[in-house]
This record gives sequence, structure tokens and C-alpha cells, in this order.
Amino acid sequence: MPNDQAEAIVLRTAPLGDQDKLAVLFCRDKGLLRGVAKGARKFGNRFGSSLEPMSVVRAFYHEKERRELVVISGCDLLESFFEIQAEPATAFLLTYFAELIEEFAPARAREEVLFRLLLSVLRCLKDGGDREFAAAYFEAWFLHANGLLPDLSACRKCGRPLAPGWLAPGKDGAFCPDCAPLRKEEVPAGTAAFLRWTRRNPPPGDSAPPFPAEDVARIRRTLQAAIVHHMEREPRTLQFLKAK
Repeated sequence: MPNDQAEAIVLRTAPLGDQDKLAVLFCRDKGLLRGVAKGARKFGNRFGSSLEPMSVVRAFYHEKERRELVVISGCDLLESFFEIQAEPATAFLLTYFAELIEEFAPARAREEVLFRLLLSVLRCLKDGGDREFAAAYFEAWFLHANGLLPDLSACRKCGRPLAPGWLAPGKDGAFCPDCAPLRKEEVPAGTAAFLRWTRRNPPPGDSAPPFPAEDVARIRRTLQAAIVHHMEREPRTLQFLKAK
């Protein structure tokens, strides 16, 4: 059967049998693709380092009838992000990104925005960008790309700007302090400005983040509350990140 091919980012791999690997690929044009990399665990295999997590590859594969998993026959390494994962905090963060994408992205469906988002954040980190700001940038765009980012600029009841405010129980908006039925998850005063900035700018590389670290940390808690709500559980990798 002839090979198909796709530009993809390797989200994760796992051992499969004695010689193979299960690989989860996030493709620019084809969304999530799960496959078996035959012989990938053998010494001197043809895959080399191309199946390392977060590698950008050109994957060659073919499908078998009535099989969910494709057979990956080879990968050309296009761009590597192996070195930035030597720091455990960065490696955990990238695993968190991978978990979110695998949870929300549909299989075999084009997800160009999410693909470009992940690639831009990887390049930001490779260029020495601030890890926490890059994480907040990813979380904001991830919610936006999936249609899950509520309006956090004004109170959904009275329309006044939030300075600060509180997330609605259904995470479908926010209330000012006077209108809030619950005060559980705060929406910091700078959240709207941060979200506007992310819509207009790529994640910064080695330049200083445009928002103070303490503001970014508070904004991340707001974004994570929305992610957890829609995921209906806390991501496993987020638990590890909070423990660090």
C-alpha cells in the first residue's frame, strides 16, 4: 500500500511490544494521528531521534483496513526541541501542552491554529523565552482556538470593565465584584489587556515579557480554571507542574 505523509509534531511515544513504539502525532493538516512505529525500539533503528517528544517531523505512514492505528514507516526530522527539555520544568510543561492537545484536538481533522500555536511556543522557549509567559500564552490561545475562552473584559451582568472580577460558575464569562454570585476564581485586572496582547503578538523569545511575572501567574490560574472546567478534570501533568 502506498505511503501517505504529514508534517507533524510528536506529542508522545510509548513502548509497544518488544520492538515497536506507539506514537501520537499532531499533524498540521490531519490533526491527531496515532500509529505504530515498527522496529522503533531496536538498536540502530531507522527512526533515530525523530520520535523524541516535540520533534517536528515529516512522517510517512500507511493505513490498514479496519485498523485505528496507522503503520509509521519512517520519519524525517525537520526541527528538534530536545535540548530545551533537559530542564525538568520545561519538559513537564511540554508534556502538559501535549496532554491538552491530545484531549481536545479531534482525530484526522485539520487544526492549523493549534499546530502553529504549539510550534510558535516551542520556538519561543528554544530562543530563551520566559517559560511562565509562554505557558500563559499557550493556555490563552488554546482556549480561544477551541472556542472556550469567555469574554473576560467586562461584567456579563452590568457591563462594567473588570478590575478585577470573578469567573462565572459555568466559566462562560465573568462578573464584577458587585454582581458576582460567587467569588471563587478571580479574574485579575490585567487579564483583558493580556488577552488583547496575545491576539496581536507572537510569543516573545529572549526579550523581556511585557507583563509582570506576578500578574502572569494570577492570569494563568484563571485560564487553568477554565481549562479544568471544560476538561471535567485536572490534567495529570498540571498536578505535577503545581507540585514543582
